Amino acid sequence: MAALGLLGAALVGCDSGAADTPAPKPKAAVVESPAPRTSAAAPGPKPARVPAAPPTMAPGPGGLTPVYTRRAQGTEKVVALTFDADMTADQGPRAARGERFDNPELIATLRRLKVDATVFMTGRWAEEYPDQAKSIGGDPRFEIANHSYSHYAFATPCYGLPTVPGPDMASDVQRAFDSFRDAGALNVVPYFRFPGGCYDDAALRALAPVGVTAVQWDVVSGDAFAKDADAVADQVLDGVKPGSLVVMHCTRSAAPVTERAIRRIVPELRARGYRFVKVSELMSR
Repeated sequence: MAALGLLGAALVGCDSGAADTPAPKPKAAVVESPAPRTSAAAPGPKPARVPAAPPTMAPGPGGLTPVYTRRAQGTEKVVALTFDADMTADQGPRAARGERFDNPELIATLRRLKVDATVFMTGRWAEEYPDQAKSIGGDPRFEIANHSYSHYAFATPCYGLPTVPGPDMASDVQRAFDSFRDAGALNVVPYFRFPGGCYDDAALRALAPVGVTAVQWDVVSGDAFAKDADAVADQVLDGVKPGSLVVMHCTRSAAPVTERAIRRIVPELRARGYRFVKVSELMSR
């Protein structure tokens, strides 16, 4: 059954229509290796600290790729801001002519405001901006998740996007992970966001071998193609509740006011008592 959502004046935007509570997992933890025996006069090195793997959800019925939309339980005021770094496989000529699919000012503002966030990146974006992909993926405040290689749709219709053939879906996602690795990005998590937010059971079945958790959202920012930063901020501020997952964009040409909106969203949510977390932390709580 198709699970397509509503586009909120956005490149993407839909309700997942799927269960959003992950299978019980232990909270992300730090594992300490045993310290070697040493004499009192010559203390040994500190134990190594190895972070636990990012949490994922158990497969759905019939082994379908699981879908996560928001943290449904609890009243803790945490919110995950996510940013789609969109670029389709055939937009290279537009980038060569000067169109900017990146938004370094947005990333700089998130760093300045000390906001943890998840960037859902296409492989094509990572290839166009490898230095930025490496920088984002090397910053502990951020994590990179998969937004496909080509930003083609995984179900149709999907807002006019070209469609990935079913047999090629898993390889398209894997190609994006390969692009992140080639760029030198380190903080890569096993999460995937469908371009346009469009998917059906066939797509969930096709991606099962990749082992990802699909991540949707419950708050559409409306930042794509928007010209009024305050309208974007209002839409986010009106929609956020404890455990929310917000979809925004990291693409200057298609979402030019996102950075300005963030400058208002962050302090206002903090004034309400909210804390910003990455998807991996939201899913682990």
